[in-house]
Amino acid sequence: MHRDTVVVAGGRPEPTHDAPVNPPVVLTSTYRGVGTVAEGDRSYARLTNPTWEAFEDVLAQLEGAPCPALSYASGMAAITGALSLVPVGGTLVVPRHSYQGTLQLARRWQDRGIFTVRTVDIADTAATLAALDGADMLWIESPTNPVLEVADLPALLRGARERAVLTAVDNTFATPLLQQPLALGADLVVHSATKYLAGHSDVIMGAVVCASQPLRDRLHSQRSLEGGIPGPFEAWLALRGVRTLAVRLERSMASAAELAHRLQRHPAVARVRYPGLPEDPGHERAAAQMHGGFGAVLAVVPHVDDAAAVEELVSRLRVWTPATSLGGVESLVERRRRHHDEPGSVPENLLRLSVGIENVEDLWQDLRAGLDRLVDR
Repeated sequence: MHRDTVVVAGGRPEPTHDAPVNPPVVLTSTYRGVGTVAEGDRSYARLTNPTWEAFEDVLAQLEGAPCPALSYASGMAAITGALSLVPVGGTLVVPRHSYQGTLQLARRWQDRGIFTVRTVDIADTAATLAALDGADMLWIESPTNPVLEVADLPALLRGARERAVLTAVDNTFATPLLQQPLALGADLVVHSATKYLAGHSDVIMGAVVCASQPLRDRLHSQRSLEGGIPGPFEAWLALRGVRTLAVRLERSMASAAELAHRLQRHPAVARVRYPGLPEDPGHERAAAQMHGGFGAVLAVVPHVDDAAAVEELVSRLRVWTPATSLGGVESLVERRRRHHDEPGSVPENLLRLSVGIENVEDLWQDLRAGLDRLVDR
C-alpha cells in the first residue's frame, strides 16, 4: 500500500464480524499467565501493551522497517534510548545544529565521561565523513533544527557503514511520508511523535525504528528495564493523529511553500531557509532524498537583529501562536534563541515557523502586519 493509505489502514483490529474499527485503549498493568514466561508473552505492561503495538506496527510500515517500532514516553526518551547505544568511552558525531535536547544530553554524558562528542556541520559531507574516523555513532538531523540545513543522507550513511559506524537519523521534521532513512542505509530512525505523527499538540511521545530485529531486541530490553514507556492513552492519541498525517502534511506544506516565497520578497526579511525554495542551499539534496514535499518548517531571519524587536513582533501576532514545538495543526512561531541552551551559532533574531493548517491568507496577513512594523526600524 502507499504510505498515505497505510496511515489510515494500518494498526487496525482483525477484520472479523463485529470487531471494532479502531484498536481499544488497553488499560492494564499486568496480564494473566501461568508457568515459565515464554518469548513473546506480554507478562507485564512495562514490556508491552496492545495499544502501543498498533502504533508501533503502523510506524514500522511507514518507515519500511522489518520489525515493529518502539514507543517511548517522549521524544527525549527515544533519543536517550538511541544514544545509549554509544559504548562507554566511545565517540558520538552529532550536527552542531540539532534539537537542543539532543545536544544537551550528549554534552551532559560527555561531561560525565561516558562518551566523547564531535560536532560537525552536517551539510559539509567531506568534513562529516572525516569526523567519523574512530567514531561509534553518527547522529543525523535532516533538515536540521532550527536552521534547516540538509544532509547528504546517502553519502553519509554509506560512509558510516563503510567505517562500521552506527547511524541514527532524527526524522521528526520530514516524517516517514517524505523521507525513509532506513531505505538509505540508516540503522535507526528516531521520532518525536509529539510533533507531526500525533499532530495536535496534545500528547508527549517518542519512537525509535530499527533496521534489524537484534537492534530492536537490545533497545526493547533496555526500555523495559529503564521504564521509559508511554501510557496507553498517549499511544492511542498518537495513532489517531497518524490517521490524518497525510492530509495535514499536504495542507501544511502547500502553505509553507507559499509563505516561503512571500517572505523572501518582504523588505523586513534578510533570509529564509526552506528546502523547497530553489535558491535554498539544501534544495537539490532535499529534492533528491525527500519524496513528496519539503516539510512545513521555515527559518526566517529578519533584517532587524534586535532580539527585543523580534520578540515584540512575535507577541503581536494573532493567528500564529507564540510557542515552542512544531508539527501541530496550529501554526507556531518562536525566536529560538530565547532558549539559553540553543547553540550560539543560531542567530539571535532567527524565527522558527511551524506552518499549520489554517487558511494561508490569514497566516500571511498576520505575518505581514508584524513584519511591516520592522521595515522602518
